[in-house]
Amino acid sequence: MNRIIDISTGQLLLALLFIVAAQASSFIYHLGLNRDITVGTVRTFAQLFLMGYVLTFILKSSNPWLILTVFLVMVVSAVFIVKGRVKEKQIPYIIPTFLTMLITYFTTALFVSSLVIGITPWWEPRYFIPAGGMVIGNSMSALAISLERLFRELRQERELVEMKLSLGADYREASADIFRKAVSAGMIPSINAMMGVGLVFIPGMMSGQILAGADPLIAIRYQIVVMLMLVGSTAISSVIIMLIVRRRCFGSGDEVLLTPL
Repeated sequence: MNRIIDISTGQLLLALLFIVAAQASSFIYHLGLNRDITVGTVRTFAQLFLMGYVLTFILKSSNPWLILTVFLVMVVSAVFIVKGRVKEKQIPYIIPTFLTMLITYFTTALFVSSLVIGITPWWEPRYFIPAGGMVIGNSMSALAISLERLFRELRQERELVEMKLSLGADYREASADIFRKAVSAGMIPSINAMMGVGLVFIPGMMSGQILAGADPLIAIRYQIVVMLMLVGSTAISSVIIMLIVRRRCFGSGDEVLLTPL
């Protein structure tokens, strides 16, 4: 019989040594991440303790509107996190990012829960909420990387882009390389995860199911679905959002709207 080993408060606090190491690295090498590490640590404790108790109630709920509300809150929170990482004030990217994330992630979670897993009803919280959470969390980081890269590259390469425009290229042609690099930068972590899953790192979902006594083959299939789901949703949401945001970086006459650095 598998027994879950308890982690005492003292042992939990001992794990804060990892944060001390991160803070020391940021301080010594002037990385400027001390505030973010501190805020992230506090939010990790607060959010996980809160969500742990809330999930106990949510996962037993049979109310689809409650499940959808929770999903909406997760997406809104992800958008605010992306906004906090992407320091862009000139180009309005929040609304298209939110709408694309909401539609893409809902469709992905719906597809996985109703068709791939085949659960009835499709909003069964034990499957829909974890699937949606994994998609949102993974794609959120990719979008922050891609958006930051797009804005930075367009500013740095502004003269080159304007030269292409003056030679007759439209905004798509003039920014094609920047667009590809930005989307690729956001996709790399997900692709690397696929490359290393099972060898470099043991995925938590699969190992958790096996430790709970599930058939290893079933756990493996679930984990494969998760990996494919994460890469696909990240690619779709990143491309759609980047296409929309890139267009907003240019005016009606294809002039670059971003001011130089």
